[in-house]
Amino acid sequence: MDTSSDSPRGTKRTADDAQFIAAQVPKRIKIAAGEIIVAPVHALKELIENAVDAGSTSIDILVKDGGLKLLQITDNGHGINKDDLPILCERFTTSKLKTFEDLNAIGTYGFRGEALASISHIAHLTITTKTADSSCAWRAHYTDGKLAPTKPGQTADPKPTAGRGGTQITVEDLFYNVPSRKRAFKSPSEEYAKVLDVVGRYAVHCTGVSFSCKKHGESAMSISTPSNASTIDSIRQIHGSAVANELVEFNTGSEKWGFKASGWATNANYNVKKTTFLLFINHRSVESSAIKKSIEQAYNAFLPKGGHPFVYLSLDIEPQRVDVNVHPTKREVNFLNEDEITESICKAICTKLSQVDTSRSFLMQTLLPSSNKAPIAAVNLKGIPTSAITPNNLIRTDPSLRKITSMLTPNTPSCQSLPQPSKTPSSSSTIYTMQHGAPTIIRLASIKSLRAAVRDQTHAALTEALAMHSYVGLVDPCQRIAAIQSGVKLLLVDYGLLCSEYFYQLGLTDFGNFGAIRFEPALHIKELIELGVRIEREETQIRIKNGEVDDADWHEIPDLVTKRLIQSRAMLLEYFNMEISAEGQLISIPLLIKGYTPTMAKLPRFLMRLGPCVNWDDEEECFRTFLQELATFYTVERLPDLAGNKQQAAKDQTTSIEKCEIEQRTEEIGHALEHVLFPAFRARLIATKDLLPGVVEAANLKGLYRVFERC
Repeated sequence: MDTSSDSPRGTKRTADDAQFIAAQVPKRIKIAAGEIIVAPVHALKELIENAVDAGSTSIDILVKDGGLKLLQITDNGHGINKDDLPILCERFTTSKLKTFEDLNAIGTYGFRGEALASISHIAHLTITTKTADSSCAWRAHYTDGKLAPTKPGQTADPKPTAGRGGTQITVEDLFYNVPSRKRAFKSPSEEYAKVLDVVGRYAVHCTGVSFSCKKHGESAMSISTPSNASTIDSIRQIHGSAVANELVEFNTGSEKWGFKASGWATNANYNVKKTTFLLFINHRSVESSAIKKSIEQAYNAFLPKGGHPFVYLSLDIEPQRVDVNVHPTKREVNFLNEDEITESICKAICTKLSQVDTSRSFLMQTLLPSSNKAPIAAVNLKGIPTSAITPNNLIRTDPSLRKITSMLTPNTPSCQSLPQPSKTPSSSSTIYTMQHGAPTIIRLASIKSLRAAVRDQTHAALTEALAMHSYVGLVDPCQRIAAIQSGVKLLLVDYGLLCSEYFYQLGLTDFGNFGAIRFEPALHIKELIELGVRIEREETQIRIKNGEVDDADWHEIPDLVTKRLIQSRAMLLEYFNMEISAEGQLISIPLLIKGYTPTMAKLPRFLMRLGPCVNWDDEEECFRTFLQELATFYTVERLPDLAGNKQQAAKDQTTSIEKCEIEQRTEEIGHALEHVLFPAFRARLIATKDLLPGVVEAANLKGLYRVFERC
């Protein structure tokens, strides 16, 4: 570069240099205009706001090629004085601000005086206007912010013409001198859809103003709303009856935060794949991702997964708390106390949704008399017929109907003539107590890790099936099989596996907050463990003969286990509510669920296994293995088969009293499964993959229909 010709710093520019600098100003104005008017829809938004500021009650819009070829807006507002037309399109000229301090309390849409100026630099602009006191209308053409003649050789002054009261602004050939911006638009239809979106937003919000919008050359209106239409009528006209029929109104406000909010939101009956959110802050159409996301999160508790609402929100905030001049197109605004205002709005919406929750529609089967052979219909709670459901998809469950188990006759002999044993072993010597006061919050990393391990093994489909099931009945207490219905499927489940997993998860969930089963008088731990050793030894001897396990020193086990439990009694009492005295007396054991008591015949073996089967050296392993043994103790036991194998029953020489005890225990188990355990599974059990082998599909309604259709 040759620097010898450059003038030294501080040298005054010549006249030619000054003219060159001035010649660059229109280019800079074009760039600024491109920042404000990014697309035809932004020009239209500015013009609609100007029309509303002028007190218009009727706004008509005509669009050609998505607004790129023609964008015309006609209103019946106050009009523009003829004397103001020469400076109308100059930058920073506005009639809505008198002093600089007016910026702190803006109550109108426009205030910067840049909309018409920007449009005139990138389009051919024509304005026809008439005020109430004018005898005729005046038409003016603008180019680059100044009056321009209609044809070469004519004057640029406004021309008188016939016209009605108000203003008509015609924008032609938008971006004609910015070809790069014009080439960026994909299609006129896409731009026209954006135009309709903006017109629809203001038609919903501006009550008392009629809106119409159509394409050039077409007679049918794309949008047409009367001036006397209510907000719901406008929503019905633009967004459809499906939205308008499910709307609920909400209102909230706070003098402390200086705002009032009102609007309409759809209830839980309506949901779509994408949220429709119409937001107006101080009557200005804006966007706020924070408010939109908060409202969507509030709807999560009411809509199914993937469902989204329709929300129209009008937010009035004190002008001094709002900064509207933070975005070139005024698409976003900033205001004080945004988090508090958003929280208040979400609470108001949730309150309304909770109040109207009774109007939700559900498909159900009508209860018909047995003599009536009319086809089953699906109705909702309002009594309005819904779409027909095919019979092979109709879920037939009604808890008021007769159960299948009531049709079965008992196979065991009657026990009425025999002495009746107590229904629950040791039931007369147990007292149930529950903890009172605030629950203990457990923050142990080991427990959190064990809970996370359960969540990682979750089987979503099986969890959903158990959460929606209906209990059918006890099938086989010997194999621990019960029948449940989930949807249109009949499932056979191993309730022993379900019990084991449920009580283990219950131990993790209620860790440190167990109830207690107290023994009065207290029981000797060592004696119970010795009994458990004998039971375990008898079963192990069979496995030793088969070579499965090696023999052990059984005589040392009672002393070792008793010593270990006494040493750990403080931890057992704190975390498991299992109280052991220093003398080795068992005072209480954990109570996991109210209404069900495990058989105390399993207590000796449970205590014995706490020694060798629990890892007392590692915290996480200790809690995991202890809870597994506790779940095994609570799991419903298998019952001997008295009816299935008569020869085996003769070999066992089972007495009549023992048969009656087994029969009564079967009744107790059936009652506990139906009224305590399976309702608990439905409410709290997280099905893991380990439960899959214990669930078998016995029948499927769709499959049965296919079978009968072939007959």
